[in-house]
Amino acid sequence: MKQLSSAQIRQMWLDFWKSKGHSVEPSANLVPVNDPTLLWINSGVATLKKYFDGSVIPENPRITNAQKSIRTNDIENVGKTARHHTMFEMLGNFSIGDYFRDEAIEWAFELLTSPEWFGFPKEKLYMTYYPDDTASYNRWLTLGVDPSHLIPLEDNFWEIGAGPSGPDTEIFFDRGEAFDPEKIGIRLLEEDIENDRYIEIWNIVLSQFNADPEVPRSQYKELPNKNIDTGAGLERLAAIFQEAKTNFETDLFMPIIREVEKLSGKSYDPDGDNMSFKVIADHIRALSFAIGDGALPGNEGRGYVLRRLLRRAVMHGRRLGIKESFLYKLVVPVGHIMESYYPEVLEKCAFIEKIVKREEETFARTIDAGSIHLDELLAQLKEDGKSTLEGKDIFKLYDTYGFPVELTEELAEDQGFAIDHEGFKTAMKEQQERARASVVKGGSMGMQNETLAGITETSTFVYGADELTASLSVMIADNERVDGLSSGQALLVFDQTPFYAEMGGQVADHGNIMDEAGQLVARITDVQKAPNGQALHTAEVLGELRTGMTYTLAIDTLRRHRVMKNHTATHLLHAALHHVIGEHATQAGSLNEQEFLRFDFTHFEAVTAEELRRIEEEVNAQIWAALPVVTVETDIETAKEMGAMALFGEKYGKEVRVVSIGDYSIELCGGTHVGNTAEIGLFKILKEEGIGSGTRRIVAVTSREAFLAYREEEELLKAVASTIKAPQIKEVANKVASLQEQLRELQKENAALKEKAAAAAAGDIFKDVKEANGVRYIASQVEVSDAGALRTFADNWKQKDYSDVLVLVAAIGEKVNVLVASKTKEVHAGNLIKELAPIVAGRGGGKPDMAMAGGSDASAIGKLLAAVGNKM
Repeated sequence: MKQLSSAQIRQMWLDFWKSKGHSVEPSANLVPVNDPTLLWINSGVATLKKYFDGSVIPENPRITNAQKSIRTNDIENVGKTARHHTMFEMLGNFSIGDYFRDEAIEWAFELLTSPEWFGFPKEKLYMTYYPDDTASYNRWLTLGVDPSHLIPLEDNFWEIGAGPSGPDTEIFFDRGEAFDPEKIGIRLLEEDIENDRYIEIWNIVLSQFNADPEVPRSQYKELPNKNIDTGAGLERLAAIFQEAKTNFETDLFMPIIREVEKLSGKSYDPDGDNMSFKVIADHIRALSFAIGDGALPGNEGRGYVLRRLLRRAVMHGRRLGIKESFLYKLVVPVGHIMESYYPEVLEKCAFIEKIVKREEETFARTIDAGSIHLDELLAQLKEDGKSTLEGKDIFKLYDTYGFPVELTEELAEDQGFAIDHEGFKTAMKEQQERARASVVKGGSMGMQNETLAGITETSTFVYGADELTASLSVMIADNERVDGLSSGQALLVFDQTPFYAEMGGQVADHGNIMDEAGQLVARITDVQKAPNGQALHTAEVLGELRTGMTYTLAIDTLRRHRVMKNHTATHLLHAALHHVIGEHATQAGSLNEQEFLRFDFTHFEAVTAEELRRIEEEVNAQIWAALPVVTVETDIETAKEMGAMALFGEKYGKEVRVVSIGDYSIELCGGTHVGNTAEIGLFKILKEEGIGSGTRRIVAVTSREAFLAYREEEELLKAVASTIKAPQIKEVANKVASLQEQLRELQKENAALKEKAAAAAAGDIFKDVKEANGVRYIASQVEVSDAGALRTFADNWKQKDYSDVLVLVAAIGEKVNVLVASKTKEVHAGNLIKELAPIVAGRGGGKPDMAMAGGSDASAIGKLLAAVGNKM
């Protein structure tokens, strides 16, 4: 067996498939682009779905990649098993309507067994296949695979909802009897028993059917274009090449584990209890890559996943004796391990460290809060005479405070309490089911559209043209090609067009189609890219249209110009964000409409009012500086050398357009722009808001809309000035400040009067003292305007020895407010209020000396007051 590093394995994979005519696709961002079905990029094929469903035709139908991926559906198993990870690398080779079963299987066998490549012993390889897929079985046989190494399994069929699907054949490596202590042998594969002997290293999916949930699998229709989709785990291959017991003893994880050893003073023992080392090493990899790709810890979605990973890693650090923040110190080791193929981790190291350290410090405070909550729970259990901590409370500690069950168990058992494990499992299961129900199933693809995929006629978008003549090449109605049409809806392709197809956040052009006589024959209401890249015009047909005929195409120039102003302003905003809040504020989506622009960006907190003011001022300064907007076409490498910034979610070919705005901004962009920033006129931010964990959104307007926004604010300010009788607008701020000061003085006077009234009323209330079981108490209904007044009564009561217990009830609006105060150990205020509150259809609680409750049945107030003596 060869000894290969993880970097050598990855490179050998890519080199092999490149030798077979595949294009190397770079690893995509972990945060999916324009795919709401996925929380994370979770496989090599996830970024290629547009090719598999036929919505886009790739330049080369043969593709290979090494794709960083995240899967978090089973986080609890990370560290427990030999091969479970949150972030991993999926090596893949793909064929989009090109080669199929014979080549895919033959080349896989060549890569695995050829001495020039991986050089695995053939006798160590086993393959599973779908029982009805005899073609794959026979293909393996022709390559010399022993029939006893071919295992039929019913589960070897890949499908997720409607769309491309098909049988798959998986390849396993036999690690030998040392990993099969019970000597079960091949039954481990045949019966799909979890084991460490036969390691799945590769899955080849033969995507040949259009899955239809409405019919049996045997009735699935063949795809117009059959595809190959494969995935091999780099971590598993590394474990085999490096003869590691688990994936964690490879060069992908051991440098991190060695750093954890230094930080903890503990040693990693491959044969011992090393779960905490594994969890930390796995989770910091996922955190480093995800944060580097723009995701940030938070309370929902991707952010919740990252926060949970970080907190789990921190708790395992504590189990190793690491009390201070430490995870951020592991970002650099992660970066060095992955540097050969993923330099971005080291490039963004400072930012990733900052986010991780800040989150660790926040969690340290959360742990303290969780400890207090646990102490309160255990104290209550003692008081109630109970001996078991309930599952729902354990889950709250786990879900809200990040407490692992083991830590809760340890602390509870130290005080003599048992743990309701079954109740915890039930609560956990309910939460997982809620999470699954709220997420769209990921990975499925749309149905291939053979008609659209079959458009091969060329079409050129002419930048800068508002109107031109063009020949109608293709017309589609009801998903079929037609030669002529005089009414209805149609999709049109011309040999050239001035219409911009929606792309990169810029909306499509609208406009008209005229015949040679100048008659309007169609209105264009949308333009999208066809699978092969042509502009596909959505048309409302009003007159005679025929393919092969020449027409005049005219865009709505006013609409285009308004959109261009917003698009160029977006570039200015992007640059201003970098200058004001930091380089980490990268684009996470945009929309450039006629009326407004919307810009999404990564940032870990709300942008302050002062920062928004500076951003707005900076953008307007560039507009008023009348900077030239210059667009040049060049190759991608030259563009990078120029310092051009790529936009989020865009895929760039060999030739790209570079948009420069003076010396202020330079970006890769295929959209249309104004010729000079002065054309934008004015820029105004309407709002800034959070739209998800770690992602913020700015909505802004330009030109006429910006003027109207300022006008609206001016009118509102004038209305305020009139209301508060300020002679001029400029005096409004001082006038409002003066009124606020007057209000504060009046509130102070009001509060003082309330206290005097309460003190006067208290003199009467505190005279009515009763006694029960040797405890003196006062129970009375009072007339107050808010619950705060009840506390004022209680404060006055505490000053003198009126009684041992005070019970006050007030009907405030439709609610009943109850207060219990106690000066004696004989009566626990929190427990007493729990007895009294249900009488007025309420509930509450509190401390031994003070408790409050709310209820809804005012008619039962008398009953409550009468019951006080009996409840003590």
